[in-house]
Amino acid sequence: MKDLILDYVKDEYLDEDDLEDMDLDENTPLISSGIVDSFSMVSLKRFLEKKFSISLPDEDATPEAFDTVNKIIEVVNKHKAG
Repeated sequence: MKDLILDYVKDEYLDEDDLEDMDLDENTPLISSGIVDSFSMVSLKRFLEKKFSISLPDEDATPEAFDTVNKIIEVVNKHKAG
């Protein structure tokens, strides 16, 4: 799941110059660093819902919950289990 989300973020939100300048991993801040903005969060939420067959309520799709890949995995797992 980690690699799938990282690949999506790299493909959708970063260009080649960005990738050369940073080491993106599961602990890289996505929202607070500006990689993912509020508009991008909506597409990321849709991607997660479709890919993992879950429904993420808006109250769980917060900037804090989407700030790192590890936090995203926690949210996805919470909704996969429930």
